[in-house]
Amino acid sequence: MLDSYKTIYQGGQGEITEKKSRFICHIALTKTEEEAQAFIEKIRKQYWDARHNCSAYVLWQERLYTRCNDDKEPSGTAGRPMLDVLLGEEIYNVTAVVTRYFGGVLLGTGGLVRAYSKAVQEGLKNSRIIEKQRGVLLSITTDYPGLGKLQYLVAKQRIPLLDVQYTEKVIGKLFVPISRIGEIEKMITEATGGQAQMLREKEQYLATLDKEYLLFDD
Repeated sequence: MLDSYKTIYQGGQGEITEKKSRFICHIALTKTEEEAQAFIEKIRKQYWDARHNCSAYVLWQERLYTRCNDDKEPSGTAGRPMLDVLLGEEIYNVTAVVTRYFGGVLLGTGGLVRAYSKAVQEGLKNSRIIEKQRGVLLSITTDYPGLGKLQYLVAKQRIPLLDVQYTEKVIGKLFVPISRIGEIEKMITEATGGQAQMLREKEQYLATLDKEYLLFDD
């Protein structure tokens, strides 16, 4: 399990033109090979009249898993360059499909590599990419004087405070990076004089998008 990784929150589409050939890229979030293949097939059916529908995907299923397809373009000129862009951006659980409508002018090996790479870059530019960080949802129960100490601590340590409930006591929910859980628990104990009760609820991933926190199970 990765401690942090970049992935697609919302797929996008990009298009470039090289010597009258159109290269249309579609990007999607895909968590399994089945999802990746289904997305590729969907684009193939949508652009059934195109000369080529080349593809590449990068998955993380307990380990790194990649695959690419040139779809009858010269070997190594389409799928591999597309895959290299995804790997270079270090984005996981993503599939890219580039559709080519041939414009009648041959691009040559180097031209094809550049065109397919550029098309994927354009597709990624129009996608929403997030970075997920693995951590623990930590529930803190403290008295009202302890709330100020808790708020000061999490602000100083840049730990997201996701929620606060006010009852007879105060219950705050933090998201603590997996690598810092022991350290932060110790700090909370010291800051509140051992009065705060802490409960590790579960491990999740957190990402920030448009200044909002998003939680994910994977």
